[in-house]
Amino acid sequence: MTKPLAENRRARFDYEILETLEAGIELKGHEVKSVKSGRLGIAGSYAVIRGGEAWLLNSQIPPYQPKNTPPDYDPTRTRRLLLRSDEIKRLVGVLKEKSVTLVPLNAHLKRGIVKIELGIGRSKKKSDKREVLKKRAAEREMRRVA
Repeated sequence: MTKPLAENRRARFDYEILETLEAGIELKGHEVKSVKSGRLGIAGSYAVIRGGEAWLLNSQIPPYQPKNTPPDYDPTRTRRLLLRSDEIKRLVGVLKEKSVTLVPLNAHLKRGIVKIELGIGRSKKKSDKREVLKKRAAEREMRRVA
């Protein structure tokens, strides 16, 4: 895989990722240029299945050339994710489970096409998050002493 265009590092901290899958994303021309220049924000975004289609909500793509974009352009608009119908049907079944969410993990280029890696994640408990933080602090301390 190539270098990610955008990464949602918070998702791996907040969620226990059970499974990952790759999806295309439907973008306008000026959005593609903006994403390829690394100006995509997926922190705090999530995906849902509505009407037999997958949608990415709450992601930010600022305009590539602010003075040259359409006046009605919304950087946080809902964007369609491109998945096969059998993948969507399987996701509907998985998402019916209790406390399971579809979270974007990173965005990358694959043969010149913008792709999003989605993770099926179960939210972590506060104690699990504290444990991870303690472990990191201990490792940092050991590296500093050594």
